[in-house]
Amino acid sequence: MNLSAQLEAILFWKAEPVSFKKLATLLSTEGAKLSESDIKVGLLELENTLKGHGLTLVQTDSEVMLGTSKELSPLIEQLTKEELSRDLGKAGLETLSIVLYQGPISRADIDYIRGVNSQFILRNLLIRGLVERIDNPKDARSFLYKTTLDLLAHLGVSKIEELPEYDKVRADIEGFKNQHDTIEA
Repeated sequence: MNLSAQLEAILFWKAEPVSFKKLATLLSTEGAKLSESDIKVGLLELENTLKGHGLTLVQTDSEVMLGTSKELSPLIEQLTKEELSRDLGKAGLETLSIVLYQGPISRADIDYIRGVNSQFILRNLLIRGLVERIDNPKDARSFLYKTTLDLLAHLGVSKIEELPEYDKVRADIEGFKNQHDTIEA
């Protein structure tokens, strides 16, 4: 498979900015090491392939991600408005509760507690400004999610510890995680 198709697949799967260096590492094999220059050539080819389509490459000097083409921005803006006007739903409330009571927390830990992939739900919460993504000090390859000050203000609490039964709920979730770890061991 050609380089531009591989780059497209990775960028689609990641759904977030990826550095040129990371792409070179991911696509290098023992027989063929790729450089950042190779990645830039592949991205140029991909950019040309995407012309006239619904997607485009969004780039800085060191990162790239897939984005919506500017011609379709009004459509995406309308869909976003519709999405934001709907209720969060059970999955959104569940994920938001985990972030509130366990945050900052990684997506992997959220997925583990919920038992399902939470990427779409977290994206929805990020768009709504209810959670924010921060760098993970323990792992530069991942992020942590925490609640926003706007959410706390909306809930009428000045600090997270003022949430109802904060210590008990945190302990219950920790107990669940520990019980699950024991069963799997």
